[in-house]
Amino acid sequence: MKYTNLPNTDKKVSKICLGTMTWGEQNTEAEGHEQIELALDKGVNFLDTAEMYPVPARPETQGRTEEIIGTWLKKTKRRDEIVLNSKIAGPGEQVAHIRDNLDYSKEALEDALDKSLKRLQTDAIDIYQLHWPERQTNFFGILSLSFNEAEDCVENFEEVISNLHACVNKGKIKPIAR
Repeated sequence: MKYTNLPNTDKKVSKICLGTMTWGEQNTEAEGHEQIELALDKGVNFLDTAEMYPVPARPETQGRTEEIIGTWLKKTKRRDEIVLNSKIAGPGEQVAHIRDNLDYSKEALEDALDKSLKRLQTDAIDIYQLHWPERQTNFFGILSLSFNEAEDCVENFEEVISNLHACVNKGKIKPIAR
């Protein structure tokens, strides 16, 4: 397996990542646990999940993928062996069931992050991403997006970065770059 370092850390991360977006819908908890074990046996230490998983996004299963990773972490006590990535869902009708506030405000970030940490049964996430921007974009099969000048785009990048930095300072997201 080939590895790289997370920026400005000594943490090695595999160049191959285990995607988990079907766990809890197409794959059982036992299958998810088996896949993590096999990945680690093969040298893959990078796991990707998101608060909206599994897909398709449904209220009945939302967060189940993180829960499966969490039960594996609790059972094995091997948190230090993985690099864990999760994501906050942005605005969209298909994920309206996840949170009342589907933006990247301080309140929404903290709410989403706290719920992910609880499901994952860990105190910090190694890499935390914004799943998509707070504006119209191509995703979920939308291939012919046209620019809409009337769209109300939020230009809050500095605020979002500041809010994420606050989560790093609280120890909920591990620092990787300074």
